[in-house]
Amino acid sequence: MASAPQALTARGSAFGPHLEFARIGFVNILAFRLRYYTGVLTYVFNVTVYYFIWRAVYAPSAAAAAPHSGLLAGYSLPQMLTYVSVGWIMRSFYWNTIDQEMAYEVLEGKIAMELIKPVSVQWMWIFRAAGESLFRLLLLTAPAAVVIALIFPVRPPAASAQIAPFLLAVLASFLLMAAINFLIGTCAIPLKSILALIRAKFWLIELLSGLLIPISFFPHWAQVVSHFLPFERIAYTPLQLYLGKLTGWSAWRAVGFAWAWVVALLAFGRFWWERSLRKITIHGG
Repeated sequence: MASAPQALTARGSAFGPHLEFARIGFVNILAFRLRYYTGVLTYVFNVTVYYFIWRAVYAPSAAAAAPHSGLLAGYSLPQMLTYVSVGWIMRSFYWNTIDQEMAYEVLEGKIAMELIKPVSVQWMWIFRAAGESLFRLLLLTAPAAVVIALIFPVRPPAASAQIAPFLLAVLASFLLMAAINFLIGTCAIPLKSILALIRAKFWLIELLSGLLIPISFFPHWAQVVSHFLPFERIAYTPLQLYLGKLTGWSAWRAVGFAWAWVVALLAFGRFWWERSLRKITIHGG
């Protein structure tokens, strides 16, 4: 029977290659760091556009009552501006392009090199994306958060008790995006070209994640359907936690649902990958 130190060493050695993929993802993206400097301006521009849109939307209700007291779908104007700002800051962290990179490697035949590595291909891609997200956290998310907070009236978390569930929900957002993108990327094996699928996925997540507009603005039937899908856990759930609209047991239950979807999608992704390998055809050389 292995001793405790031996077990920890074995576990660490098994985990080591995946951490190396995270490091590679971090280092590789250094070549594109200028894109992330300009990305700060892009995110500030997006928030600015939504800032003026929501101010115009709230103007009629604000004119009929005291300034900023009108509520739409349960949100005041300051809450909505915080929702938009924090939502786009979050997006700069959890977004990844696993599906596009997998599609490219399948078309070029480079996926064969991934198959001979003695590691989980799924977790290889996830850790690589994690390295990229860590880079974005330092050079995009943090600077964008500072600039946006200085320009727009962004409120802090509703309470200190909300910080822990919010951060866990944001981490789940990253893993949900990674799991979904791995599923879409795997479709490149049987379908070869998945450009249309990637575009459809992009707009589906933009809408149903609650990033563009809170789910509470949807018709009741759409809210019910959305509750049974994983997408609202990407943006809507963390933002509800940040604003204090989910507290106590409701907050932790929402976090639990998000992580349950993470486990389910990762498990299905592994199944779909192994099944798709039966139909793989390597192109290129």
